[in-house]
Amino acid sequence: MLEHYTPRLQYLLTARPQQLPTRLLPDSHGAGQTGSPRSAFDVRFGPAFRSRSPRDSGIRMAPLPQSEDQLPTNYVLIDFENVQPRNLEILASHPFKVIVFTGANQSKVPFDLAAAMQGLGENAEYVKIWGNGRNALDFHIAFYLGELSAKEPDASFHIISRDTGFDPLIKHLTNRKLRVQREKDLAEIPVLRMSNTGSRNDKITAIVKNLNGRGQSRPRKVKTLANTINSLFTRKLPQEELSSLVEELEERKYIAVNEGNVSYTLPQQP
Repeated sequence: MLEHYTPRLQYLLTARPQQLPTRLLPDSHGAGQTGSPRSAFDVRFGPAFRSRSPRDSGIRMAPLPQSEDQLPTNYVLIDFENVQPRNLEILASHPFKVIVFTGANQSKVPFDLAAAMQGLGENAEYVKIWGNGRNALDFHIAFYLGELSAKEPDASFHIISRDTGFDPLIKHLTNRKLRVQREKDLAEIPVLRMSNTGSRNDKITAIVKNLNGRGQSRPRKVKTLANTINSLFTRKLPQEELSSLVEELEERKYIAVNEGNVSYTLPQQP
């Protein structure tokens, strides 16, 4: 049957795993030449690591293990034209799925980022956009955000970009009860800020930032507020600590509770 396939496809079907392309191929000064690795790598991957284009259809990232206590998925969508994160490794110990969107003319990524992405395995991938144009990459992110949120409406989405052009879309989506935020750096993701700091004040600051980002879709009941706070942590908090955090928000007059209903007077974030 193989004689009906092209020579290239015959090779892919019959080659041993060690004969297939390596996951990351070091950049060199010419095709077939060898040399010392540079600080950037060509975005080319073997069968264990995918790089997709918009011509592919459907989101095929590996699902995280499911359990009754598991919190909703956190997606990180990185605008690589706008932000080139140097701290991707901070995501390794958390249940994140990461998509790095690269421009049509971006053919290389820094070694540290490539290594960190590869360490995330099937929970990380690249999307290289097609064509050039004003806001072309932003439209790609918006499309994938819509596709993912339709499949996982309870998931949380973090757009990593300094581009404020995303903000009207994010406001619209939060009014539609979706959990979408824009951060300028990975370290601004609330669950990372709180997990990396132990003080009560830092936790309150991160909670307030998250509530400010929700606009009019903030929780209106004490129970819902407690669940929202819980969702900012990788592991569920004891009920006593949740109640204590809600009480402190009330003591600072950031919220007012009346018969189980919550109203807000949040400080403005810088």
